[in-house]
Amino acid sequence: MGQKTHPTGFRIGIIEPWVSTWFAKKKQYAANIAEDAKIRRFVKKKLYTAGVSRVLVARKAQNINITVVTAKPGIVVGRGGQGIDELRAAVQNLINNKNVTIDVVEVARIDVDAQLVAENIALQLEKRIAFRRAMKQAMQRTMRAGVQGIKVMVSGRLGGAEIARSEWAKEGRIPLQTLRADVQYGFAEADTVMGKIGVKVWVFKGDLMPGEKADQNIKTKKPQNNKEGAGRPLNRRKRSDDNASEAEA
Repeated sequence: MGQKTHPTGFRIGIIEPWVSTWFAKKKQYAANIAEDAKIRRFVKKKLYTAGVSRVLVARKAQNINITVVTAKPGIVVGRGGQGIDELRAAVQNLINNKNVTIDVVEVARIDVDAQLVAENIALQLEKRIAFRRAMKQAMQRTMRAGVQGIKVMVSGRLGGAEIARSEWAKEGRIPLQTLRADVQYGFAEADTVMGKIGVKVWVFKGDLMPGEKADQNIKTKKPQNNKEGAGRPLNRRKRSDDNASEAEA
């Protein structure tokens, strides 16, 4: 009665995939989980300005593949890939593993990503923007992006008040108890002069049919057209022009 659960953990294996994909023996299992958490904390702190949505870890034998889902891949990659090389070296020193590969993936729609929306609100609170205004603007941008609902909660010494409190606002619908509801959750903290203010964001993208998986909001590379495919429309247009000139003659 009234107990809460993490929206993502609630749906893992049903509509949400795991953020860590590997298999380990019983003795190594806890160490791998701790290492994954260590990697995520390090990458998030190092690349906080790049808008990192999540960090995916995959292990195979002695190799570790880290996928960074970010809103600003250019900051992560750096000039000529220098940023990725520095990040790989730093992670290798952190976990004492030489076989580390890092992939960078771009977020498709920033305003739909709950984690990035929460971090954006936290950044505005640090700039002393009124919390209600920051919440309202973020909710309006997210709703315009085409989602079905959003809920935002801020907690702490809001507006510099002596006593901490929580305030929340909601637009649309947020079915938190429906397993097939594609609900994404994000959390961020704003370091203000008066102390920390926590920001929680729930984004509801719609109900999924049985067998469907949640949208990962990742840009995929579009296949480039080959020369033959690119030339066909021009040839057709040219033929139609020739036919028209023959008809006029």
